[in-house]
Amino acid sequence: MKTLPTFFLSHGSPMTALEPREAGAFMTALGPAIEAEFGRPKAIVMVSAHTLTREPALLAAPRHEAVYDFGGFDPRLRTLRYDAPGSPALAARVAALVKDSGLPVHLLREGGLDHGIWTPLRFMFPQADIPVLPLGWPPTWSASQLFALGQALAPLAQDGVLVLGSGSITHNLRRVFGGHGQVAVDAPATAESTAFRDWFASRGAAADWPALLDWQAQAPHAALMHPSSEHLLPFFVAAGAGAGANAADSPAARVHASLTFGDLGMDAYAFGAWGRASPFGAGAVLAQNPAPHH
Repeated sequence: MKTLPTFFLSHGSPMTALEPREAGAFMTALGPAIEAEFGRPKAIVMVSAHTLTREPALLAAPRHEAVYDFGGFDPRLRTLRYDAPGSPALAARVAALVKDSGLPVHLLREGGLDHGIWTPLRFMFPQADIPVLPLGWPPTWSASQLFALGQALAPLAQDGVLVLGSGSITHNLRRVFGGHGQVAVDAPATAESTAFRDWFASRGAAADWPALLDWQAQAPHAALMHPSSEHLLPFFVAAGAGAGANAADSPAARVHASLTFGDLGMDAYAFGAWGRASPFGAGAVLAQNPAPHH
């Protein structure tokens, strides 16, 4: 089996599960594309914006169910299921990798997949037959610390384990749902969201990790696009896992770009094996699901 790439996926609001739009079409294509190019993953390690812990923690239950960690959305969301096997054995191996890197880690016998996990996986691997290992992470850690956590996971890609980060490339829901009413889902892109997303794409293509790791100071409109950072930080865990020790030669390839509500970016990034082989990753898949123009 080829060395797997790693990915950061924007899962958007919980309504993505019912209203997939361009990002859902991309994720539906992504699962089969990974299998065709690299082989079927043996397991998935998932780092979500909604599984937050004081120190890194692995949810090592033998079985997982979907967790409905939201309120105020369409009640049909609570009828959607994603019951997937866990992987206690993989959890022990991942814990050893993290410990060997000098970072703390905990093994929990708990299970459950938050909507940042089950929403993308329902599109990518709808059979729910690949073992899933959620990795909780501390939102108080810096981008550099989380990149190092990802680097500890890099050996997994050689063994057929897919590492995914799930969040949102931009995430300020007050700009979407606040004010005098909800913004239309197909509203034109705001200038601030476009500037932030384009900056990430250009710095990622250049493998400019000093700038990316300093995104809060250098990215345009950073505080506006991320009043809190938990939806962007999984990007850096996935990036570290794809880059390993070779960050300087490891670009972040934007393999999907789309938008909802004018502000909420749904971009996806590939790292490692796919980030460096962009004719397939950033060409074929992105071309199927271009960003909407207004």
